[in-house]
Amino acid sequence: MGKRTTRSHKTFLLIASILLLIFICIQFIRPEIKNPPVTADLQAPVPVKAIFQRACYDCHSNETNLHWFDKISPVYWRVAKHVETGREVLNFSSFNNLAPADQKGKLWEAFNQIALGAMPLKDYQFVHTSAKISAADLAILKKYLTEMAVKQKPEDTAKINALNKQSALLQSSAGASPLPTAPNGVTYIPDYKNWQPISTTERFDNGTMRVIFGNDIAVKAIKENHINPWPNGTIFAKVAWDQLAGKDGNIKTGAFKQIEYMIKDNKKYAATAGWGWARFKTPKMIPYGKNAMFTTECVNCHKPVANQDFVFTPPIKF
Repeated sequence: MGKRTTRSHKTFLLIASILLLIFICIQFIRPEIKNPPVTADLQAPVPVKAIFQRACYDCHSNETNLHWFDKISPVYWRVAKHVETGREVLNFSSFNNLAPADQKGKLWEAFNQIALGAMPLKDYQFVHTSAKISAADLAILKKYLTEMAVKQKPEDTAKINALNKQSALLQSSAGASPLPTAPNGVTYIPDYKNWQPISTTERFDNGTMRVIFGNDIAVKAIKENHINPWPNGTIFAKVAWDQLAGKDGNIKTGAFKQIEYMIKDNKKYAATAGWGWARFKTPKMIPYGKNAMFTTECVNCHKPVANQDFVFTPPIKF
């Protein structure tokens, strides 16, 4: 028994020594996290900025502040990747370089991610307890965004003129032209106009209203309550227009802004959460994105509702 115990003890020490050596060695494998100069930091009221600095700046700014436990590999590798990805999606250190409309859009997206519990990341909050967003914090952010919302003016002359100009251009357009295609290969689908509306939504940050259309497969899935996951072949088209307020206070659609598609095919689009994504802007249907990597934005935006098959807006039950 004594020899067997001694042999087991030696084996344990050998394994522990090898693991310790590996642990020490991986500390030297360190992707660099640089903090470039802050060129155009977020401009916001002190309470609002304080929340973003506390909860977001480590990954979404050039002011990353690592604690000692963040610097230990392999944890450090995950932190470095989060910082790289976070800055690509939203970087508060260059935030003020964005156009005003894009600033509102980014803050709207950030608020939704926080409100849905997707951000800050759960494992980050677990070890960085100060990053947790309280109900009071959320209320402060919501109030700030509400105050930034586009104020609707009854019979807004600029919006009416934009609608009339757009309508005239559409009526004067003649001849068929090739259908535009997004950088990831998704082609504009004009037949969405014959699909059934399945839901609506609005963006108070930029004063637009949106109708979501679904193809026959989507409508059938809704009727059969087969929406999580959605069946392959499902296509959504989310169309956005200006909100045009009448003197009576009623809101109707103004000028066309853009259309976004989600096409379900869990094999073809396995790399992008099982969905093909595309956005076409203005009546000219200009494809969004410089290259196919624009889909990273789409997937990251929809991650909070991954448990709903990445679909934000629940459909109307028929």
